[in-house]
Amino acid sequence: MEGKRVLVTGGAGFIGSNLANHLAADNDVVAVDDLYLGTPENLDDDVEFVEASVLDDDLPADVDVLFHLAALSSLNMHEEDPQRGARVNVEGFVNAVEQVAANGCDTVVYATTSSIYGSRTEPSPESMDVEAHTGYEASKLARERYAEYYANGRDMNMAGMRFFSVYQGARGAEGHKGEFANIIAQFADWMANGERPKVYGDGGHTRDFTHVDDIVRGIELAADHELTGVYNLGTGDAYSADDVVEMLNDELGTDLEPEYVENPIPEEKFVYHTCADYSKINDATGWEPEISFEEGIRRVCEPYK
Repeated sequence: MEGKRVLVTGGAGFIGSNLANHLAADNDVVAVDDLYLGTPENLDDDVEFVEASVLDDDLPADVDVLFHLAALSSLNMHEEDPQRGARVNVEGFVNAVEQVAANGCDTVVYATTSSIYGSRTEPSPESMDVEAHTGYEASKLARERYAEYYANGRDMNMAGMRFFSVYQGARGAEGHKGEFANIIAQFADWMANGERPKVYGDGGHTRDFTHVDDIVRGIELAADHELTGVYNLGTGDAYSADDVVEMLNDELGTDLEPEYVENPIPEEKFVYHTCADYSKINDATGWEPEISFEEGIRRVCEPYK
């Protein structure tokens, strides 16, 4: 993408700031964030930052492309305040799309979630049946339905990205997220400081860990190709929490055993296994993951050495 004016909502957050900084090399980028989960310290100087909520009625909406990443992205945030979760994740999405559409924008790439696939060890295709078990999942499914409306009823390009366990590391833009950061960031930070990583349950749950740089490339390609529909962004490989601890020990030169703790997430809401089938985005754009998990772990650990 080059020479465009773009709006990134949630632009001071983890994924949003990585996207905004990447795009700012060749585009005019404005990042909007209410700073609930983000910090402007994540942003480079050539990104214009606006502190605002996606519920506001005066967003900087005169743009060519909207990247809508703003969300309450934790299960607990929605369980504690379902109304706020729906307002931010659903009403905020509609509000942002309506404002950019009124200014002539017809291309939107937005964040949805892979959690709706439930627990699967086999790669999950976008065509499979999905359902909501949490308020967070319900809000993201609602986004997908509203995107269908904008695509079918308003002739807009609406690409929903189902992310799989995005990571970068606490010494990257994940650090400010604290307890909401990916387990790789949390484990690495604990272990580099001599603390045993706290692992839910028996450590056997698996995730398709996808480096944020691969995610950013996929998001940009979705806009470049003016895609419509939902697309997985994941690697097709999965690793357990125990695998992560072992690989971090190897890379950091530590020898720390996991501390297994009771899983605070109810069993019926906890997703035990995730794995992406990324063939759809590959067919549409040629995207495929470029950063192996071993390389990703090396990047996470490098700042501690």
